[in-house]
Amino acid sequence: MPVLLIEVTNAREVVRQRMGKLGGRLIGRVVDAEAQVEKVLIQELENAFKEFGIEARIFSVGGPQMIGRSHLEIPLQVREERRVRLSGGESGSPAA
Repeated sequence: MPVLLIEVTNAREVVRQRMGKLGGRLIGRVVDAEAQVEKVLIQELENAFKEFGIEARIFSVGGPQMIGRSHLEIPLQVREERRVRLSGGESGSPAA
């Protein structure tokens, strides 16, 4: 099975663009730019997967870092998991 890793490298800039000057000042104080972008990205991925008929598990994890183009450091901590199913069940976080 293929596994994709997506590292968002401009979360702060995205939040600044969406929220303007005030948002730029609030980043790190009130607004967690990475968490906001991650939440929207997960939702958009789930919607796109459903639209294309793709069943998947989307994990939000803390820890892994790309080191250059050929190495991945993985001290993994799963923050969120979302299952995308096409039929017979609901999408969303799995039951604990």
